[in-house]
Amino acid sequence: MNPASPSTPVLQVRHLSTCFKTAQGIVTAVDDVSFDLYPGETLGIVGESGCGKTVTSKSILRLLPEGQGFIKPGSEIWFGGVNLAAAGEKILRAIRGARIAMIFQEPMTALNPVFTIGWQIEEALQYHSKLPRRERRRRAVEMLRLVEIPNPEQRVKEYPHQLSGGMRQRVMIAIALCCEPDILIADEPTTALDVTIQAQILQLLEGLRRKLNTSVILITHNLGVVAQVCDRVLVMYAGRIVESGSVFDIFHRPQHPYTQALLQSLPRAGKKQPVETRPRRLPAIPGIVPSLLDLPRGCRFHDRCPCKQDRCAEEEPRLLEGPDAREVRCHYPIGPAPAAAERGA
Repeated sequence: MNPASPSTPVLQVRHLSTCFKTAQGIVTAVDDVSFDLYPGETLGIVGESGCGKTVTSKSILRLLPEGQGFIKPGSEIWFGGVNLAAAGEKILRAIRGARIAMIFQEPMTALNPVFTIGWQIEEALQYHSKLPRRERRRRAVEMLRLVEIPNPEQRVKEYPHQLSGGMRQRVMIAIALCCEPDILIADEPTTALDVTIQAQILQLLEGLRRKLNTSVILITHNLGVVAQVCDRVLVMYAGRIVESGSVFDIFHRPQHPYTQALLQSLPRAGKKQPVETRPRRLPAIPGIVPSLLDLPRGCRFHDRCPCKQDRCAEEEPRLLEGPDAREVRCHYPIGPAPAAAERGA
């Protein structure tokens, strides 16, 4: 894994706010999110279901349901000198798949069941390159070999239902990487896979990142995955970033009570207890994530926070920016608080 790079970011997200129209009114699913992604870096975005992880990733490529989702004015997503938040559809089509690619959660629904694996890889190449048909087929076989699918010359002729879940996920990675993008967004790439296959997919992604120097945004709720492959981490709650920092800082020096509660809920190896001893229950975060239609006043986490004080229920904390790319959105952070300036609302 790479440390946070001092080089120019390959992606800059500034004040991103994404909303959806519902029968109950406008819902802000992502609220004033800002972050950078550096060349060759793996950035993890974690949090409970509904916190805004996937919406953040889809907003980067503007893959929002037409007529329902929209990015608020003032949001900026800078990539290659272009603000994707305001770019036209022609520019976005040239970037999607070619320079920024995405692996979706469910490979069986993301892959078209009526076309062969080879055809689906070739389709991406046909759209984004000028390779002749024979070269596209050769490249498809080469990509299947790159993602370690055995007998790629045969597999390229098969259909998604003929492959296992792990192989389908590898095919999704092959499609995403066939044009050698600058950024790969992986949305829960190991969901619904058994532990052994999860490890293989993560090892594959890490090896490909090193080989191709691709920057990766990894969307997950699995902190074990984050610890294994990420360089930096963004922790989200109710549509906002509540803490960010290096993997070491987040896991060993968490400053937000929510981050600490997430880490405490992880199972840990310990002394084997006698059979007759009742097993210890894992700590759980009390309460539930608030509805985005009815957010609490003050800190969005205060009604679940063991460290809350009167100020937390009245005043929403700002995102404090400290040294070493540390950020925390808390009035009373755990340990030494960032001493630098505030960023954003």
